[in-house]
Amino acid sequence: MPPSTEKIPVASRGGPKRRKRGGGGRGRVRWLRWLLFLMLTGAVVGAASVAALFLVYASDPDLPRIDHVADYRPKVVTKILSADGQLIGELYEERRTVVPREKIPPVMIHALVDAEDAEFYQHGGLSYWGMLRAFLNDLRPGAHMQGASTLTQQLVRNLILKNYSRSGFSAIKRKIQEMILARRLEDKLSKDEILWLYLNQIDFPYHRFGVEEASRFYFGKSISDVDAGEAALLASLPKGPSEIDPWKHPERAKERQRYVLSQMVRYQHLKPADAERFARAPIKLVRTPEPYIGTAPEFVDEVKRTLIERIGAKQLAIAGLTVVTTCDTRIQKLARDAVDKELQALDERHNYRKPLEHLTGRALAARLRKLARELPSGPKPGKIVEGIVTAVTATPESAAGATVNLGGKVGFLPLPATVDRYNPKALTADKRFRAGDVLRVRIAEQPPDKPPVLALELGPQAAAVVIDPATRQVKALVGGYDYRLGDFDRALKAERQPGSSFKPFLYATAFSTEKYTPATVMIDGPQVYASPGLKPWKPGNAEKNDYLGPVRLRVALAKSLNTVASELVDVQRGGVDPAQVVSLAQSVGIESPLEANPSLALGTSAVTPMEMTNAYATFAAGGRRMTPQLIERIGTDPEPDPAKSATQAIKPELAYLMTSMLTSVFDEGTAVSARGKLKRPAAGKTGTTNGHRDAWFVGFTPDLVTGVWVGYDDMRELGRGEEGARAALPIWVDIMQGAEKGLPPKPFLQPPGVVVQRIDPKTGLLAPPGSPTAIDEVFLQGTAPTQTAPTAGEANPDTYIIDQAQ
Repeated sequence: MPPSTEKIPVASRGGPKRRKRGGGGRGRVRWLRWLLFLMLTGAVVGAASVAALFLVYASDPDLPRIDHVADYRPKVVTKILSADGQLIGELYEERRTVVPREKIPPVMIHALVDAEDAEFYQHGGLSYWGMLRAFLNDLRPGAHMQGASTLTQQLVRNLILKNYSRSGFSAIKRKIQEMILARRLEDKLSKDEILWLYLNQIDFPYHRFGVEEASRFYFGKSISDVDAGEAALLASLPKGPSEIDPWKHPERAKERQRYVLSQMVRYQHLKPADAERFARAPIKLVRTPEPYIGTAPEFVDEVKRTLIERIGAKQLAIAGLTVVTTCDTRIQKLARDAVDKELQALDERHNYRKPLEHLTGRALAARLRKLARELPSGPKPGKIVEGIVTAVTATPESAAGATVNLGGKVGFLPLPATVDRYNPKALTADKRFRAGDVLRVRIAEQPPDKPPVLALELGPQAAAVVIDPATRQVKALVGGYDYRLGDFDRALKAERQPGSSFKPFLYATAFSTEKYTPATVMIDGPQVYASPGLKPWKPGNAEKNDYLGPVRLRVALAKSLNTVASELVDVQRGGVDPAQVVSLAQSVGIESPLEANPSLALGTSAVTPMEMTNAYATFAAGGRRMTPQLIERIGTDPEPDPAKSATQAIKPELAYLMTSMLTSVFDEGTAVSARGKLKRPAAGKTGTTNGHRDAWFVGFTPDLVTGVWVGYDDMRELGRGEEGARAALPIWVDIMQGAEKGLPPKPFLQPPGVVVQRIDPKTGLLAPPGSPTAIDEVFLQGTAPTQTAPTAGEANPDTYIIDQAQ
């Protein structure tokens, strides 16, 4: 059968194809609908999620808030001033001084707003166009990330969310809370209030916070006094504090300053001619904005201790107080310079700039083993030890120093080729020390995961106190050579034996009994004191076998004769009871415990330099005892006036008698070397302890009392011949000469109750008429001698030797 020629209807051929095309189109529509639905759903869910996040984070009970300007309690600096108004120190966790709104000049506000947030007065805390511009910019290849934060957001970030995490999911939370708080801040505060908070809160280089501290640091002036050029520079710094810092990057700072000036012109806050003038002018910075900072760290430490004791460390961080001390910056500098100068002279006398010794071979190995046994963990910070140099590096200069074995530790001793106490010629490290040298060092700093940083302790230390006896205001306080904040203040805390400088309290006790006078004659000769079960005590003078025989008490004190002092406190020989000496010493200002035994006469009980100086001030003030004052005012509250709580510790006439006695120390005693240097009446006393471990001089004029101590912290001997007159007196003279320069000399005023008589210097009796050797002597009324000394060649019955057998 032939094939059929009947055609297939078109509908039959194309029907399935048309159905296939029609089904695909409907499918795409369905997919588009689903895609649109999912996108809308995603957008709704996303928006809901974001909204939920905003609601959750906005309702966070721990979210900080500032609803009123009064809620702003930032960490601020407490300023410490000298009595003459100089800034000598600051206490802070953040170095910020909050300045009132009216003291921030318009030029500073315009510079900041024009450069950082020109739409500040139009937006409500967030700049949506700014965020969009930044987003689009960030999408461009190679573009730098662009910020879009308003000043309000920056304030929130720096003030409220400062300690919140900036990484991971926490960063998202932080950003959302930043936006919430920015809007909230705009609702609660005015624009001017937000700007005021910002300008007081913002970070600047060198740990300065707020425009006031930045202005004082860079320009040495208050923010209220800056011009447009200076304001433009300050407004530049928040953009990149470390990158635009004018000290480190002057070109970048100048470039940014020009930009800010141009913005101020753009927004019509500065005339083009003025902007051009400031743009052409060099940036002028001050190198020492606070020249007196570091002058008196001892006062700063005492203020800090006092404030923490009264208000606590937490409150101190936000107190923002101004504390006025009694420090006189001129005298303070004199005292520190005197201490530095005379300690360096002592170093020179005894060659204390060199190693203690040099070890090699077996001796070196033995010493290293001994160190390891004695200090298996190394020394504690601050403790002085004799370490052994194992290596010396001279270059590069930044790493110049010595590696020192400390037993269980190895420390690094920096040795730059610069002038300092132990390197007056600025020698390089390899010219000073070598491996095997033994050095006295202490751990000065312990950096984490690094060897301890060491400091040399080759020479002795010293302390000085200067007090006004009339007010007891402390004019100067030196706690040690190169004293730093937080160091051990030897002036206030070092408890050391005063040696013979304690004798005035013994003599005052003896005179108070009215059994003794300055003219009383006693024997300077060998003495032996024996007590059951104890080794005999044989006090001797500084000049071991040089005895003067019969001597008046004035001379005995002036020449610091130990034999006479020990006899004065010997009860069995008619002397005063040691307990009486303790009582008088405590009444005039000694607060440390004193042992009531015969050796007290020679100053064997430890005291502090401040105690000794204040006790001598009682003599200078006519017997009136007061508490030393270092702080005059805290904030607006004056500290108690010491004069209002003064007590009459000893009679004025007894104080004068002791003052007169102590003038003889300059006239004929241990301080005779300083007699002509002051050119004014002065009284004082040297002190030296056994082995020359402590050297003292405490003395006064009618206007000032100064006490000086010199010694090693670890009781090492100062060196041969280093007595009070050699080691301490020169410091005292340097201080007093400078402090009273230009002042007219004043006499010590004699009070009622004191009489003057002409006496024979040999016997202490009244001088015979016409005696060419007669001298004046002072006595408490009623204690002057009544017997007249024999004239030259006249027999004295008191010296007859009577034969008892007759």
